[in-house]
Amino acid sequence: MTNPDSPTDVVVVCDGAGRTFGTGAAAIVALQGATAQLRRGDRIALMGQSGSGKSTLLHLLAGLDLATTGSVSWPGIGRRSTLRPGPVGIVFQAPSLIPALDVLENVALPLVLMGKRGPDATNAAAEALERLAIGDLADKLPEELSGGQAQRVSIARVLAHEPILILADEPTGQLDHEAARTVIDALIEAADTTNAALVVSTHDPDIAAQFATRWSVTDGRLTTAQQGDSGEVLCSA
Repeated sequence: MTNPDSPTDVVVVCDGAGRTFGTGAAAIVALQGATAQLRRGDRIALMGQSGSGKSTLLHLLAGLDLATTGSVSWPGIGRRSTLRPGPVGIVFQAPSLIPALDVLENVALPLVLMGKRGPDATNAAAEALERLAIGDLADKLPEELSGGQAQRVSIARVLAHEPILILADEPTGQLDHEAARTVIDALIEAADTTNAALVVSTHDPDIAAQFATRWSVTDGRLTTAQQGDSGEVLCSA
């Protein structure tokens, strides 16, 4: 459980954050006025149609992109330059595995980049694969994996370095229902392991139903609402 009185539990804050691409008449406002915060232990479904601004918001939360208006900060993590690899883990819609590396090497790579010794990185990667019940895939190349297997490997890669903020951008968009459920369960389990904040973007209401907290982005504007089991809105911002 998070402690609402502890500032270190707040991992990321958006304060009127927006992102515009281009200038002048060609400018496209992808996100505007987003204000929200994430605490350790949060489980959030980010809903919205394709092109609504979900990916833009996730990229700002991850520090992959900079806000052109407002600000994004990471009080429970540190500077933007320290986010990755390490405190922030990102799962993209496509698994983004390196073709020339086998599964174990793909999972271990972020740990090596963080300065972990080779054997330690390999051991941590193997443990992450086992926790997701895919240890038998360790010596497989990405081309030998199914879509669901590849996504679980991507999640293992995130789990191995124990981030405190996990962001997943439409991770089930290319999967069938059974594989999608497996991936979402694995993400939640990975977040539970380190009490990480978890945000999963989706336009699938069945996926969103697995999260107590729902955010939505419509035409570049973020709204937040937390729902109880009955569906009653408990709070909104």
